[in-house]
Amino acid sequence: MHRRSLLQLGITGALATGVAAAPAWAQGTGRTFDAADFGAVGDGETVNTRPIQAAIDAAAGAGGGTVVLKPGVYLSGSLFVKSNVTLLIGRGATLRGLRDIAAYPLVRTRVAGIEMEWPAGLLNVYRERNARITGEGLVDGDGKVFWDAYWAMRRDYDPRDLRWAADYDCRRPRLIHVYDADQVEVSGLNLARSGFWTVHVCYSRDVKVSDLIIRNNLGGRGPSTDGIDIDSSERVLVERCDLSVNDDAICIKAGRDWDGLRVARPCREVRVRDCIVRDALAGMTFGSETSGGFQDIEVSGLRIEYPVPLGIFFKSGHTRGGVINNIALRDIHLQDVATLFRVNLNWYPNYSYAQIPAGMTDVPDYWRALATPVPREQGVPRIRDVRLSDIRAVGGKIGFEAAAYEEAPLRDFTFERLRWDVREAGTIANADNWRFIDCDIDTLDGTGPKVTASRGMVGL
Repeated sequence: MHRRSLLQLGITGALATGVAAAPAWAQGTGRTFDAADFGAVGDGETVNTRPIQAAIDAAAGAGGGTVVLKPGVYLSGSLFVKSNVTLLIGRGATLRGLRDIAAYPLVRTRVAGIEMEWPAGLLNVYRERNARITGEGLVDGDGKVFWDAYWAMRRDYDPRDLRWAADYDCRRPRLIHVYDADQVEVSGLNLARSGFWTVHVCYSRDVKVSDLIIRNNLGGRGPSTDGIDIDSSERVLVERCDLSVNDDAICIKAGRDWDGLRVARPCREVRVRDCIVRDALAGMTFGSETSGGFQDIEVSGLRIEYPVPLGIFFKSGHTRGGVINNIALRDIHLQDVATLFRVNLNWYPNYSYAQIPAGMTDVPDYWRALATPVPREQGVPRIRDVRLSDIRAVGGKIGFEAAAYEEAPLRDFTFERLRWDVREAGTIANADNWRFIDCDIDTLDGTGPKVTASRGMVGL
């Protein structure tokens, strides 16, 4: 799928010599700006945040251009790519994030479904348009220091019933942050060891994410190191990405609980195609931040491999709300994936349902947002019109683990040409009008899934 691997590049990214030529779409975008001319030094020791940013600002000031990093290892804090600028991290160049959280200034953003102040990413396209981050080099978050800080906080928070707060209080930088931006491309790069989510596309339009190799499990397995998160954005294409992460590989999101319902921004017109997931907690995930809803999402040509334990996953909670509809998944291969298809709308209660302990009054605003009650009629998510076709699974253990709520069943699901070799078919509950067309679910005992509290099941 890709010309090279991260192992071939090496964690320093310094095996090759010379800078790759700007891709065809980058031609004609203005002058080329060599970051070295602004004082950038790729010696693995010099802090290069200011000179690289100066090169980006100069390109933007000239009306646009391409900023090039030559081979070397460049230490840096947050960089902000501006409108009409291409940042080209060429073959043999590594941009490595600093281990000091102070190197990532606070910006207004959304994190795990809540709007709040949070450290900027290592690379940011923040309220800009026509910007690109590309090349064949390596962007290395060097994130273990942030992973360790998170686990230290969890050891303190969990016994105090504050599991839900840790992800928000332990501020960790994302690797690439695209926020409220238009016409953005992130392509070609090797990405590794993100401190938090790897590529986060939030409140943005017309974004292409392609040909990335993501390897987050080097030197440890970082918490919440999602691969690609598409969050309340429109017209997004994700294609030809190769992912090894320690949480959701590719994830669709749209806000959490009271704050997400207040914002009410859907995620829609997203296409995911021709990607491979080699390691993750789940291959293709919808949620758990569902408050703004998902519409018109298509996933095709996806391969999910062992040791990924969960293939296709819809997750939410009874305070999230949101309507999920018009979802199509086709041409997917799952190899030795334990659970093929799961819908859990009461996911991870210790994290999903925030409650401020009695007596705690001096708390941040985002805690109060997380703990604001949501009436059940608004909080129960609703999923309908989901279509799965040409799904091949070999070596699975459980086919279905799907359930919803009695007042909001899973409506109008269609399964066509399932070819599943699985130990047991699993369970389905709270389903309404599910159709199975030309499906072959081969189980050890020869029986289909156990179905309860459902109606209108055809062809199973």
